[in-house]
Amino acid sequence: MKTIMIQGTGSSVGKSVIVAGLCRIFSDMGYKVTPFKAQNMALNSYITKDGKEMGRAQVVQAEAARTEPDANMNPILIKPNSDTGAQVIIHGKVYGNMKAVQYHCFKKEAKKFVEESFYKLAEKYDIMVIEGAGSPAEINLIENDIVNMGMAQIANSPVILVGDIDKGGVFASLVGTMQLLPEKDKKRIKAFLINKFRGDVSLLEPALIEITKMTKIPFLGVVPYFKDLYIQEEDGVAVENYTKKELSYNDIKIAVVYLPHISNFTDFDALEQEPDVSLKYIQLNENLDKFDVLIIPGSKNTIDDLVKIKENRFHIKIKEFVEKGGFLIGICGGFQILGKKIVDPFQVESSNVEIEGLGFLDFITKMEKNKTTRQIKCKINPKCEKLYVDEILEGYEIHMGNNHYFSDNFLVVNLENGEKDGLISENGKIWGTYIHGIFDNDKFRRKFLNFVRSN
Repeated sequence: MKTIMIQGTGSSVGKSVIVAGLCRIFSDMGYKVTPFKAQNMALNSYITKDGKEMGRAQVVQAEAARTEPDANMNPILIKPNSDTGAQVIIHGKVYGNMKAVQYHCFKKEAKKFVEESFYKLAEKYDIMVIEGAGSPAEINLIENDIVNMGMAQIANSPVILVGDIDKGGVFASLVGTMQLLPEKDKKRIKAFLINKFRGDVSLLEPALIEITKMTKIPFLGVVPYFKDLYIQEEDGVAVENYTKKELSYNDIKIAVVYLPHISNFTDFDALEQEPDVSLKYIQLNENLDKFDVLIIPGSKNTIDDLVKIKENRFHIKIKEFVEKGGFLIGICGGFQILGKKIVDPFQVESSNVEIEGLGFLDFITKMEKNKTTRQIKCKINPKCEKLYVDEILEGYEIHMGNNHYFSDNFLVVNLENGEKDGLISENGKIWGTYIHGIFDNDKFRRKFLNFVRSN
């Protein structure tokens, strides 16, 4: 098997997109190709057909490669649940919670999990396109590295170093990265690639020649800036940009609460792409007067985020929003927040053993030690006339809690086992579900938006 590795001068330089592009190119050439990222720190994740959790970037890359997503493509997934700690997922299953210092020490052990996945995929594919993380020149992390040059060593892979020219300072970033790398790692870098360029590429040529003379590393090419390249993001950088977005007042205006521990914000990409929808992520101190719909998204720490909602008195604003006729939606952790109570007897998420929910829907949530991870096919409950569509809905579930319902006004019915999921109010304006990706179902999304338009 052949390998090629894409590393970057920093985060958000476009590594994931470049890997996806190479996967499609190699697939078009007739090769069996797979993406790979040893360690992914991501707020967004996906559930494979066998119920395993992996980063969404590798799912997009697998789609580009025309192959089925496999948790081995992302053997280690780190999901932050505090400023200093995270849930560590290995081979698609929860391994445990670790502080940053603990995980740094754990890397020696983690290397074997990475190698195991790498060699499993190596048996099945002709080419592996490997993605690094952040920058290989983080000198405090070089020891025991398993995702950048450490991974390149495991795979014995050549490396292309990508720099983002849109932010400025790309040449200093490329040269600086080379200067900070040990000699053995410098030798692995075979070419530079400049990403996100706007303008006339001929203006860059003198600099490309000079940097090549300086570093002895050639430039593979210059990739233009694409404005309408909608590939799902791994982290919150894109969401932070959406907090600054201006609304169009002729559109349906949707607010997504930017929770401190927001997760799976890709749930709302399909809504954001609708031509007459303005979607904005809002902070807990913002007013809701100008919005038609308020969505509380998934969370990696639902209880702590509920505490923050109450500390900021945002729950009062939500109550006033609903009383004025606004639509209120909860997805996964946001769904749990809409219930009457969350109990956490095992302190899975928080030191709070019990906390009152916002009380908009009639159920309580009990946090369990084991995480539910599964793909799901379901249909809208025919009783939900306002949202009913004769369509099989597809999505996936990732949650630690299970609900005890006091109402039978369920939103959907699982086609595989008959389980009920979600609740909806009598007027249809308040509802919640555990299903990530529910808005990716076209007929349901249109039905929902048409219901909003009619009200």
